[in-house]
Amino acid sequence: MQEHLVPPAVPSTTTGNLADLPFRNAARRPDHVVAARPVDGQWEDVTAARFADDVAALARGLIAAGIQPGERVGLMSKTRYEWTLADFAIWAAGGVVVPIYETSSAEQVRWILADSEAVAVILETPHHEAVVAEVRSELAGLRSVWQIDGGAIADLAASGSSVSQEDLETRRAVSDRATVATIIYTSGTTGRPKGCELTHGNLRDLAENTTARLAGIVAAPEASTLLFLPLAHVFARFIEVLCIESGAKLAHSSDLKNLLGDLASYQPTFVLAVPRVFEKIYNSSEQKATAGGKGAIFAAATATAIAYSEALDTGSVGLVLRIKHLIFDRLVFGKIRAAMGGKVQWAVSGGAPLGTRLGHYFRGVGVTILEGYGLTETTAPATVNTPELAKIGTVGPPLPGVGIRIADDGEILIKGINVFRGYHNNPEASSAAFSDGWFCTGDIGELDSEGYLKITGRKKEILVTAGGKNVAPAVLEDALRAHPLVSQCVVVGDGKPFVGALITLDAEMWPGWAANAGVDVPLEKAKTDPTVLAALQSAVDTANRSVSKAESIRKFAVLDGDFTEENGYLTPSLKLRRNVVMRDFADEVEALYGG
Repeated sequence: MQEHLVPPAVPSTTTGNLADLPFRNAARRPDHVVAARPVDGQWEDVTAARFADDVAALARGLIAAGIQPGERVGLMSKTRYEWTLADFAIWAAGGVVVPIYETSSAEQVRWILADSEAVAVILETPHHEAVVAEVRSELAGLRSVWQIDGGAIADLAASGSSVSQEDLETRRAVSDRATVATIIYTSGTTGRPKGCELTHGNLRDLAENTTARLAGIVAAPEASTLLFLPLAHVFARFIEVLCIESGAKLAHSSDLKNLLGDLASYQPTFVLAVPRVFEKIYNSSEQKATAGGKGAIFAAATATAIAYSEALDTGSVGLVLRIKHLIFDRLVFGKIRAAMGGKVQWAVSGGAPLGTRLGHYFRGVGVTILEGYGLTETTAPATVNTPELAKIGTVGPPLPGVGIRIADDGEILIKGINVFRGYHNNPEASSAAFSDGWFCTGDIGELDSEGYLKITGRKKEILVTAGGKNVAPAVLEDALRAHPLVSQCVVVGDGKPFVGALITLDAEMWPGWAANAGVDVPLEKAKTDPTVLAALQSAVDTANRSVSKAESIRKFAVLDGDFTEENGYLTPSLKLRRNVVMRDFADEVEALYGG
């Protein structure tokens, strides 16, 4: 059994809560810019004093509307300034926030609002209001529905003018760090989503300790980030709190179609994303270069970036490599950094494993990706790589106040300031989630001599072939998704004589790839095209180099269509619902093995 515990960097306390942060910031540095919001196509700065005023006004409105301490309030919206405002206002009113993905179905909304016993919901659009209306007759406890686009924020603020400052201060003081701040429902790769109860202390203690660990990134004088991941997800939600705690300037991008434009105009110093975003950036850049007749230059630049990053790990970058890196920085790397806003030095990646090749590539380009690891139950990050020592291929050491244990069967166990209180209304699941006081993640990993964690697989997803070989699908799947043609893949082979894979094609990348490859068929016919199949076989061969022969993919099938959130094969946080795929594509799996 391996174990590594890191003591807290910030002394523990039971006093205070998340609602204190905006008012503390306003008292300390009222003119400090803590956020920016889009107004008429421009970024409008929001000072600490204004943000605190906005939070206080909305909190008064919620109190006037009858929200009582401990009552749950749903929040359903895209990523935007009003989400962050509502978060802190609900906390200031003593309430508990229940986030809901803005893409959720009526049945998902019904389950979350019913299970959390929400008395009100703040939502974004008329469409969201219509979704709630479908199931409102089944939600006897739901008293109020407020629509952001319908002017609800201003209306609530105006209605709260009768609530005194003293009343607000009293309500703000209701919660301490042991009080539940939010109930976040897991994406539900299997079964009903479970509501994770995270306390004010989970979020605030972790934000304080992460600020201490990553001060050079999040507490630097000009630190800023652009949130574009959904705030219903714990990863983005924690970064929101981290920014308000550390003083980093926070902005929101609500539409991925406008992301590049928002990055260019806002120019953040750090960003957070899931690995698929970094894969898309690389693949799009490669395809554009190839279409412009500069594919060879891009390939040489890629090799140089990776070699340069690998050389940094050894502490010796030769003169020739330095010169090549300088040349490609002017020709290629600078343009990639410019596409990300021009000022991004750091990126935080989580939610899924990031391939080693991508990690080295982006560091060679000049954007160091700090890969981390965590779950909803651990308030997002439990471990993260640090600017001082980022070990590509690992997810870093535990954050201050967090401990990692590797059980005898390889399962990763977590204990610390970030571990949730339990599942809402589900004592059986809460009890089953812990072993000897440690949270059982279900993931498999190992610790190196310096306490850096490496994820090697998912306990429930380990395949055992007919020959008895244990296979971790993630290694192969990550390598395959790095190819521009591949959108999603599922490695199969449990109880079978060899390992196979189901692959879906990337519709967004198809036109550019097909043009560059000289393939003149529509995407619907691509799965049988010889050039496409040869390219996929090459991608499979490359992936197989990362595993033993017994673990390698022998056969693959290309599926019609893709796995998306809309068709139920991906969760809102873009995790694969493997059990649903295996159920619906059982015939395709059997066909790999001769039916």
